[in-house]
Amino acid sequence: MIIRHAKSSWAIAGQDDFDRPLNDRGIRDAPMMAQRLLDKKVSIDAFITSPANRAITTANYFAEVFQLGKGKMKTVRQLYHAQPKIFFETIAAIEDKITTAAIFSHNPGITAFVNELTSTKIDNMPTCGVFAVKAETDHWKDFWPAKKTFWFFDYPKQ
Repeated sequence: MIIRHAKSSWAIAGQDDFDRPLNDRGIRDAPMMAQRLLDKKVSIDAFITSPANRAITTANYFAEVFQLGKGKMKTVRQLYHAQPKIFFETIAAIEDKITTAAIFSHNPGITAFVNELTSTKIDNMPTCGVFAVKAETDHWKDFWPAKKTFWFFDYPKQ
């Protein structure tokens, strides 16, 4: 599952982009979207996130709803404004004992990445959007060449 961070705040003039927090809508949307995944009976074994404040906060809301401890969360510095190659490298490094992973990151790279996965294309990955695929492989290192099937796409305003 590829998840864009929830809506962030621009309220503090001059604040570094990396440090921007979620705004009120983001704080509302993140647990709501996590609950939607639970309602779909989606199971997530690992959370992998950009360390930027808005991404890690979104991931924490999801982890809380899924009742997973912080030990299940990993930060990957390169996911901050990552290009598709970084997403593939991050996925290839996932331990094979993990069956479903959620990766939290940013636009524009996240939209470019999901558009490389299947024939299902999107114009823009909305904030707190979830794009999910299933890959026909037993090893995360083989994710890139594996056949991938679109599973679902959901976002707060849907």
